[in-house]
Amino acid sequence: MGRNLYILALTLGVLALISFGLSFTNFAQVPGSPGDVTLWRTTAIALLFIALVVALAGIFSQLFEQAERRTTEQRQKRRRRNKP
Repeated sequence: MGRNLYILALTLGVLALISFGLSFTNFAQVPGSPGDVTLWRTTAIALLFIALVVALAGIFSQLFEQAERRTTEQRQKRRRRNKP
């Protein structure tokens, strides 16, 4: 689960970089495209914030999975020791 969240965070981060980069190009002057520079920068900031939150969720997910794995291993070791 954590790996999927990392991939999602990376994708959102790349889209944020693209949006931020588009705010500096002349793409805003092309007919039919959104021409507001602040719109592109706001979109980039929003995508970056969402990417950071998703990455944090991925970190927590992986930490909890690791803790659960270690707990399970310790329980199995205790059961092996207690068997006659």
